[in-house]
Amino acid sequence: MSATPQNNADNQEIDLTQISKKIGNFFESISTSIFRGFLFLKRNIIWIGILFLLGVGIGIYLDKTTKVYDNEIIVCPNFGSTDYLYAKIALINSKISEGDTLFLKEVVGIKKPKKFKAINITPITDVYKFIDNKEQNFEMIKLLAEDGDIKKIVNESLTSKNYPYHLISFTTSKATSDEETLKPLMNYFNNSDYYKVIQKEYLNNIKIKMVQNDTIISQINDVLNSFSGTVNSAQKSDKLVYYNENTQLDAIIKTKDQLVYEQGTHRLELVNLDTIIKENSSTLNIKNNKAVNGKMKIVIPFFLIALFILVGFLKSYYRRQMAKLNS
Repeated sequence: MSATPQNNADNQEIDLTQISKKIGNFFESISTSIFRGFLFLKRNIIWIGILFLLGVGIGIYLDKTTKVYDNEIIVCPNFGSTDYLYAKIALINSKISEGDTLFLKEVVGIKKPKKFKAINITPITDVYKFIDNKEQNFEMIKLLAEDGDIKKIVNESLTSKNYPYHLISFTTSKATSDEETLKPLMNYFNNSDYYKVIQKEYLNNIKIKMVQNDTIISQINDVLNSFSGTVNSAQKSDKLVYYNENTQLDAIIKTKDQLVYEQGTHRLELVNLDTIIKENSSTLNIKNNKAVNGKMKIVIPFFLIALFILVGFLKSYYRRQMAKLNS
């Protein structure tokens, strides 16, 4: 037998009344909880004040005694030693994670290994330096750009590891110096018998090339001086001199210009290739104020107060539950 319209209306009215009561009880419980919170703060205002002052004192002490410094070195790996450098830094990081201060002190040479917290390396994205006077690199970028996003390509590890400059950043828990960390690190990076042999042969090849270039430049100068002498003699004798383009004088002059430019490039190379990992610049002891560093005077008081309130909440909850069980 189906329910009458009157019964359906009564049921709906009852459901609405129950929902209304539940909503009212919900807001009432929130209001009660807030009021209990105010009462708790009022009862414990002295303890909260003590914890706040204690936290500020501890925080000031920690800010003065615990400091973090960032340090940066811009380097240029020579002779194809980029992967070697990245592997060396990965090894140092693994030793830091293991707490192997003996390795950091005896092998790497860091004077205060316990203060040495982390080290990292990232390529300095400079696509213009990457393709500067390097036709093969330029063609590679063009080829890769045809199949994907150029921004993604120039930043992916395959490309970025081949950039000339890289940033080594390391963190210390105390102000450091060149003697304590920077020089030991650079000496460690440059201690490779294999790359020392490569360096020796590479520099020898450059010097041989420079000697050959000087010889060619000298020969070109003799040709130009000879031509200049012929012209001057013709002018003195009032005879006409006809210049034949087939002598390729323009090409000779351009060749000399290219060789002079190449010699200048080689001289710069000799300056930059004196070490396997060339240090370009360094910046030490940049105070790190990220996250909670230097902010413990603010963090500690609020942490202690929050912990006190949480303990008070748990004790109140425990008492209420025990009262329900005993009733």
